[in-house]
Amino acid sequence: MKKCIKTNIAILVLTILIFSLMGCSANIGVSTQEHESSISVPKEINIGILRVPNDENIAISQKIFDKYFTDKGIKCNFIVFDSGVDANKAFASKSIDFATMGNTNAIVALSTGLDVELIWLHEVLGDIEALAVKEDLNISRIEELEGMKIATPFASTSHYILLNALKNAGIEDKVQLLDMQTADIVAAWERGDIKAAYTWQPSLGKLLESGGKVIVSSEDMAKQGYITANVKLVRKEFAQKYPELVASLVACLAEGAMIYSEEPREGANIVAKELQIKSEDALKQMEGAIWLSPTEQLSSEYLGASISIGKFSTIMKDTAEFLGQQKFISKVPSQEEFNKFINSSYIERAVQILETNN
Repeated sequence: MKKCIKTNIAILVLTILIFSLMGCSANIGVSTQEHESSISVPKEINIGILRVPNDENIAISQKIFDKYFTDKGIKCNFIVFDSGVDANKAFASKSIDFATMGNTNAIVALSTGLDVELIWLHEVLGDIEALAVKEDLNISRIEELEGMKIATPFASTSHYILLNALKNAGIEDKVQLLDMQTADIVAAWERGDIKAAYTWQPSLGKLLESGGKVIVSSEDMAKQGYITANVKLVRKEFAQKYPELVASLVACLAEGAMIYSEEPREGANIVAKELQIKSEDALKQMEGAIWLSPTEQLSSEYLGASISIGKFSTIMKDTAEFLGQQKFISKVPSQEEFNKFINSSYIERAVQILETNN
């Protein structure tokens, strides 16, 4: 597996170099190394993260960030956010440089004019997030939730999928949605205040351990065309000033993803220790999402390369249209705006960095 991944990286590097010779080089900027050598690097960078089993938490636990940043005298501050709502507030105040969030909150960021761009897909979401109901309700179909209260973090991927599931079932106007953060959902569930919630791991696992069962998941909805993902955003001001650091951060995430791809159980053990959960729970959660290699992310199925537009841009636009119809965002960005919002050139540069380091 390791040999296969390195071969794919080598092929991708060669492809990028060929296009560079044809005048189709990446969008990172002219001579990023020369640019950054002419300015001082920041003493520290602030990185917003989610406490979920992903490539980032593997990279943190395995100190992969050290060789790219700490060893260069740059301190990495990892700031935990419960969802992208608070991360976007931090972006607005310029108190963070990077943040992980669901792609729905990334749409909110673009819609509200935050000066950020999308640089990485952490994972495409499957049964890692789902709609859980109390088993004692004897409910097996979403239509049976009519008249009930359902909790979910608003503006999240869970919220988007839940709205579509309710709409497809014809009961979107026949339930009461409650905007709650994941920790509050678990607390309200255990108190008996709510009996249905759409959320993600690890809070989803706590609901299932406390008498809950899943009746629809994001994997089920993805099969119907409703695709969601956790993504990484960066402030453009930071990226324009330190493009090589952005590419280095992407390389960290890619290395974290490789550990899981090559040895899933090892990756699960690492995440379990980092998040203080059981290893088998970590593995189950990680298997509930699709982890993409840099090569896959640069394909037309996802982000596309600097010379092409990937399908994920269209998915983001379609999702924004729905959020606009629901009046959750006041402005629906154009397809051109989404095309510019996704900047895969940092992944292209990260591939070259990985090839050099390995």
